[in-house]
Amino acid sequence: MQKRRKPEPIQLNPIPDGNTLNGTGASETNLESLQKKLEELELDEQQRKRLEAFLTQKQKVGELKDDDFEKICELGAGNGGVVFKVSHRPSGLIMARKLIHLEIKPAIRNQIIRELQVLHECNSPYIVGFYGAFYSDGEISICMEHMDGGSLDQSLKKAGKIPEQILGKVSIAVIKGLSYLREKHKIMHRDVKPSNILVNSRGEIKLCDFGVSGQLIDSMANSFVGTRSYMSPERLQGTHYSVQSDIWSMGLSLVEMAIGRFPIPPPDSRELEKIFGFPMEGETASSESPKPRPPGRPGSSYGPDSRPPMAIFELLDYIVNEPPPKLPAIFSSEFQDFVNKCLIKNPAERADLKQLMVHPFIKQSEAEEVDFAGWLCSTIGLSQPLTPTHTTTI
Repeated sequence: MQKRRKPEPIQLNPIPDGNTLNGTGASETNLESLQKKLEELELDEQQRKRLEAFLTQKQKVGELKDDDFEKICELGAGNGGVVFKVSHRPSGLIMARKLIHLEIKPAIRNQIIRELQVLHECNSPYIVGFYGAFYSDGEISICMEHMDGGSLDQSLKKAGKIPEQILGKVSIAVIKGLSYLREKHKIMHRDVKPSNILVNSRGEIKLCDFGVSGQLIDSMANSFVGTRSYMSPERLQGTHYSVQSDIWSMGLSLVEMAIGRFPIPPPDSRELEKIFGFPMEGETASSESPKPRPPGRPGSSYGPDSRPPMAIFELLDYIVNEPPPKLPAIFSSEFQDFVNKCLIKNPAERADLKQLMVHPFIKQSEAEEVDFAGWLCSTIGLSQPLTPTHTTTI
């Protein structure tokens, strides 16, 4: 039998005419046009310097090849792939490498690689940096900036629940990230949830895993079951959906991070007392058997969750047909109202990104000095860098 020849890796970086923003192909003209684009983003001095530093590093990367990576450790798994912390030997850079195994035809994988090209153009302080993508040995590799604080779902597991002031900074970053994707690239995220909001010890908060490749989304459709719990009612019903759907997902994520557990079905007064340590108003505590918890979830951070697991169709039915979750009264009225506006079931009545950006909760959060880096590092046991972001100005 003839030995099967190992396929050549398919690349999307760099290309000879200098159209990519990394590798040896980047030209002076390209850098000049990039600087003009950065000027349009209204960045502060620190954000501009950090983006420029990343893009300068990216130029050293050159062609990405499987043999050039050394695996350091696994960072997580989800969305049909596994993410590893890796060292890229030729450049000396530490990266996050997502490996997605797909049994697909060559024409489809080529299309996915082409569609991922857009990620080279996504340069924002609120979007995880992209080094390149390639195909090798049945796997698509997406190489990204390594965020040493991991994702907010990991922080949530350590913290139990996340303080309102911290969530204010998270809300600003998510809105600005979604606005950037929509305004500059006409992209919807499609998968906003705590595990797709990454953070680092410099106090940066960035979105990852957004839906830039329609073909990749289609090819991975069967692995998206767990993500459906964050989908908006209109998306679950199969009707037309827009960036308003991302806003629902953000609102749901904020409630989850604030109370320490997925908010559907909502906690009753007894569970709220257990979470916050004193009596609170909530749904009337039932003497009957506890409400089921969403499928595939370990339950709350406050001891073993005795609720039986909820079937996926029950959860989706609840999202579509029952009232949306709310924040308990322990939180500020501004935060409660902000979340309520994100979780209006009719997308036409739900607040849009521009309305949310001028909401009192966001204005108040912008004005507050919050040591996000300090909170993160103490929560997950990270050392702060020598030049930490003591005051997170988003």
